[in-house]
Amino acid sequence: MNISTYTVKPKLPASLKPLEEIARNLWLSWNYDAIQLYIRLDYDVWMQSQQSPVRTLGMVSQERLAQVAKDDSYLAALKEVYTRFQNYKKGETWYRGSHKDVVAYFSMEYGMDTSLPIYSGGLGILSGDHMKTSSDMGLPLVGIGLLYRQGYFTQMLNADGFQQESYPENDWYNMPVERKNGKDGKPLKISVDLAGRQVVAQIWEVKVGRSSLYLLDTNIEENAPDIRNITAALYGGDKETRMQQEILLGIGGIRALRALGINPAATHMNEGHAAFLGLERIREIMTEKNFTFDEAKEAVWPTNIFTTHTPVPAGNERFEINMMEKYFRSWPQILGISWKDFLGLGRVNTYDEKESFCLTVLALKLAAYANGVAKLHGVVSRQMWQGLWPGLPIDEIPIGHVTNGVHSRTWVSSGMLELLDRYFGPHFENKPTDLAIWDRMDRISDEELWRTHERRRERLVAFVRERVREQYKRTGAVERRVRQAEDALSPYALTLCFARRFATYKRGNLLLRDPERLLRLVKDNDRPIQLIFAGKAHPHDMPGKELIRELIHFAEKYDVTSRIVFVENYDMTVAKYLTSGGDVWLNTPRRPMEASGTSGMKAAMNGVLNCSIMDGWWDEAYNPEVGWAIGHGEQYVDEHLQDDVESKALYDLLERDIVPLFYQRGRDGLPREWIKRMKDCMRQIGHSMSSHRMLMDYSNMSYFPALKNYRGLVKDNYAEAKSLAAYFAKLQDSWDSLKIVKIEANTKPVMQRGDPLNVTAYVDLGKMSPNELQVELYHGTVSNQSREITNARKTEMKWTGSKDNLNLYHVRVECVDTGIQGHTVRILPKHDALIHPYRTGFIKWA
Repeated sequence: MNISTYTVKPKLPASLKPLEEIARNLWLSWNYDAIQLYIRLDYDVWMQSQQSPVRTLGMVSQERLAQVAKDDSYLAALKEVYTRFQNYKKGETWYRGSHKDVVAYFSMEYGMDTSLPIYSGGLGILSGDHMKTSSDMGLPLVGIGLLYRQGYFTQMLNADGFQQESYPENDWYNMPVERKNGKDGKPLKISVDLAGRQVVAQIWEVKVGRSSLYLLDTNIEENAPDIRNITAALYGGDKETRMQQEILLGIGGIRALRALGINPAATHMNEGHAAFLGLERIREIMTEKNFTFDEAKEAVWPTNIFTTHTPVPAGNERFEINMMEKYFRSWPQILGISWKDFLGLGRVNTYDEKESFCLTVLALKLAAYANGVAKLHGVVSRQMWQGLWPGLPIDEIPIGHVTNGVHSRTWVSSGMLELLDRYFGPHFENKPTDLAIWDRMDRISDEELWRTHERRRERLVAFVRERVREQYKRTGAVERRVRQAEDALSPYALTLCFARRFATYKRGNLLLRDPERLLRLVKDNDRPIQLIFAGKAHPHDMPGKELIRELIHFAEKYDVTSRIVFVENYDMTVAKYLTSGGDVWLNTPRRPMEASGTSGMKAAMNGVLNCSIMDGWWDEAYNPEVGWAIGHGEQYVDEHLQDDVESKALYDLLERDIVPLFYQRGRDGLPREWIKRMKDCMRQIGHSMSSHRMLMDYSNMSYFPALKNYRGLVKDNYAEAKSLAAYFAKLQDSWDSLKIVKIEANTKPVMQRGDPLNVTAYVDLGKMSPNELQVELYHGTVSNQSREITNARKTEMKWTGSKDNLNLYHVRVECVDTGIQGHTVRILPKHDALIHPYRTGFIKWA
């Protein structure tokens, strides 16, 4: 069939033209007054469009548009919003430097608005908040991702409560994305090699306030049907599809930026999915500068940033060697290295032929800056990857942490935001990096805060009732059941929310462990609780699907469907209702399997109190003023015992603390102590878990240093990279001959605090010079159990000369701590161009 295609756009009256510009910029996703403009056009159309401003403009009748174009009230609101939009784009920002060189932020998914469904869960929501916050702060950052034709799946529960999936097609021409064209007016395209086949991708742009996100799309005529499906679905297909998507994201993403004329001076890999970008950056420099692989790697290493999100080894992306051979067999020749060395880039044990290729390992080896996403996750990550730095103490492994944060103006409800704006003042919107503004929470009266929160709970109940009614009607429930849904939940009862991906380690069924205690709480006529659950299980995760089914069956078995409710198809819309309308946010993962988690942060900024296992972000944020901790951070070997202990702890908290505190009312009907906790929670979490704090951390700890490194490299035509490569070649050649031959010290069996400790090390440097190595005294308290040094101090020793062909290094320190103390000496690399001295395989102990 020969079909001619063309694009039809809305025909807007001149006075309404700004509506199209605003609709195509996701600035509106965190500005509710802008969203209101589209709701006011036609509420029914707005709901039919699935809350898409672009699609709404195309669905509203011309008669209605003509009518609105003459409505002075509407035009005044439009003018006010459009003026704010323009002022935002032109306004002063936290970052005021150059945008010539940018940080390119790579992520597999982005969750920025319901109208752009290319996200599945926490990773995508975080990436979306990252982009929005970068816009607020004016950072020189662009995003790179993939444009999924079907996004993630739509969840539907059948009559038995079992999850089913559907994959509706996205219509990009009615969404806030715009295809990028070249100077010739034709779509801009790039290509990558996939196992000998040239894959072509076109580039789309999403405007995010001041920032841009670029998305690659293989669904074009040049590609064969199977290639077109590479960007069909997020996390869809098999392992080979994942390989293809990750090559396109990493290698194709760099090429897309080049095609757009954007220089990715530094790159940030948000999880290991984009790790192949390191290979492409190395290839570029080798081609451009005629460098060796080692020289190009040293040029890339100081400008790569990697964030790991996975707290368990099995969660890291790995590919078997036959898959690597299919897609990368030509790359060793391109890079001028052996196949064994190439595979070693993705292995903990470089030459272990039984080890598969891990993208996390590749990212860690090619990035100077690496971090986990919470303080505890940083500890877990250092323990998990210590094998990459054999001999290096765990606390020195170069993986830090930047705790995740959330974008407050996206996640704080419109009603609560209006209240905060009124009391915090214009700085809250115009200077979002001034986090001390949250200290103004005490300016808000208890009455106003509680009234605002109660309205949110009422809206949540109304929303859930409507959703559940639609669920029942779709599954063919009897009319009596449908009518029951209209009375589900109470707008006045203590409301607990549990919403997240349904995986077994998150334990969505922990509260069901003792039905008698739970039912007593739920059926209490004087002080009832109600529970709202939401979340998707991965399509292939059968145990996760069974968890959802178990919840549905529990509510039906004990006839508490009006008090225990599951809302299907958890997305950003559902999340906003739950995180703003609940009273308590439940989180029950097995510690330490929750890397960070951000839903509880969103809830906290709305005054919803957390009750959580001490894991992820809550491990560092918890104190009794802002919520409740289940347990004390214990970790268990016996999971059955863990479930028993922690479910009982949760029941105890509910019965003894949470329920009594919520229903403890004064003569005015206000729960004053509860409200006090709400204020403390909003103040502390608003300050510490803001995405603006997160981006300031990233900027100061990695973005700005990486950009500075890039400019330094370019300034001297990459001489530092060549020098560093030559240094490591020399060090590798000399490493086996390096030896700490003897250590002399003035120690006595018993020394006094303040006594001087003089230590001299006799070192065989082989072919190395004294100024090319860092010799350190490593000293501190000796553990009675492990006989290892704990809380160690590192003091650099000074070269004092040579004797008998050995080099002497000396240091003098004072005895500070009491108890059993010890010391030893170690050797590390030393070069002016090193960001840090911790390179795999280069540490030598006495």
